[in-house]
Amino acid sequence: MRTFDPDYMYLVIVGGGNIGTPLTEMATVGGNEVVVIERDPEKAERAAGRFDCLVVNDDATSKEVLEDAGADRADALISTTDHDATNVMVCLLAQELDVPNIVSVVHDEEHMGLFRRIGVNTMENPQRLIAEYLYRAVKRPSIVDFMRIGEHAEVFEIRIGDEAPIAGKTIQEATDEGLIGRDLLVVAIERSGANDPITPRGSTRMEAGDLCTVYCGQGATPEVTDVFGHYEDHAAGEVPHRLDSHADGGE
Repeated sequence: MRTFDPDYMYLVIVGGGNIGTPLTEMATVGGNEVVVIERDPEKAERAAGRFDCLVVNDDATSKEVLEDAGADRADALISTTDHDATNVMVCLLAQELDVPNIVSVVHDEEHMGLFRRIGVNTMENPQRLIAEYLYRAVKRPSIVDFMRIGEHAEVFEIRIGDEAPIAGKTIQEATDEGLIGRDLLVVAIERSGANDPITPRGSTRMEAGDLCTVYCGQGATPEVTDVFGHYEDHAAGEVPHRLDSHADGGE
């Protein structure tokens, strides 16, 4: 039976392109044993010259190639090619070789269900994720970072402004005053001078300049960012106002 050590893994990375390259860099810098399979000779040569890992210039849709790369003893295989059909085939072969952790990029959203049905962990089209991130950056400049959960919920980072309604209040006070609604949760606070993030409790006082990690069931709407002192997210001429859910937050 294989034993899993997260500090040292044998990883097979299929694809040496825009996704596979930074992935290989992170994996090798992290001290893992890495094998890259890349069918394009130029990309394979580039990876071999750049990273301290074995690079196989061959077709990963061949079971024999995967076996030569040691996939049958790998802790994980990650398929990052530009073609979903290739990624599916690689993942199916990896399953035959009993690779315990198989992950793949999925470029076409319509194919997501197929990957999940065969039991593969997936990451949706990275180009779309980047595009969404960039669009959010210009549309909602107050949001430092974000992750969508389901259709509407989001986890995001936002800094408390000097004039924020919650600045100087405890979590409980902000809740009692209706500033924090039932579907908003401050899950972590990074504060200047603190070595580690603060795990907030009801008695935790929020200060201007704090970088908060926030979960909100309706996402980072302008009404939500108002609470943190960011009113620039409203459309021109729109009057900032509290969330409807805030009105009864103290009841």
